[in-house]
Amino acid sequence: PSRVRSVSTADGELTEAFPPMSITVQLEDEVDISRGDMLSRPNNQPEAMQDIDAMVCWMDPTAMTIGAKYALKHTTRTVRALVKGIQYELDINSLQREPEPGSLPLNGIGRVTLRTTLPLMVDPYRRNRQTGSFILIDEASNRTVGAGCITEN
Repeated sequence: PSRVRSVSTADGELTEAFPPMSITVQLEDEVDISRGDMLSRPNNQPEAMQDIDAMVCWMDPTAMTIGAKYALKHTTRTVRALVKGIQYELDINSLQREPEPGSLPLNGIGRVTLRTTLPLMVDPYRRNRQTGSFILIDEASNRTVGAGCITEN
């Protein structure tokens, strides 16, 4: 694990930084990292995952279906994602689960499994809202079609 040597902006060195600041981080070791890469504490690392289990709120008139593909934007990274499964849809009036609904309609909330083309560094939403959430984007129209919270596995 490399340690941070300095954090700076065009105005000079900083003692701390936070989103959405644009900063330069200089590490003690030479490490191949670039814009959008994530730095974390050694004992508080997110998990690298390609199979994401999440609660999704669907916001598009065209229902989410198993096998559909979307762009998934997580923190600063966008990857492609495939809907591998829809475990259940939540009835918001009764809070009952409808198992294996096959699709998630407009305004539907459900638990889904997504497979991403590249691993993402994620945390459960309960632990970290920034690394535990994402949006789904229709690649043809560039519309946001869903928002998700990563669940604990």
